Amino acid sequence: MIDVTRMNGKQFTLNSDLIETIEETPDTVLTLTTGKKIIVKESRQDVKNLVKLARKEIFASDKEDN
Repeated sequence: MIDVTRMNGKQFTLNSDLIETIEETPDTVLTLTTGKKIIVKESRQDVKNLVKLARKEIFASDKEDN
C-alpha cells in the first residue's frame, strides 16, 4: 500500500499491486488493472520509489517472520 495525493490535495492509500502503468502526460496518470485511471500529484519516479519501498518493507517483514 502506498500513499498518494489526488490533484485536489487529498491523500489516499492505494494498493500498489493494482498499478498497471504510470504515465506523465504531463500529469501523472496511474492506470490500474481494473482499467480505472487516477491522476496524482506525485511524479512517475516518486510513485515508482513508493512502490519499491513498500515492497522492500513487505519482503523485510517476511524474512523477520522466518
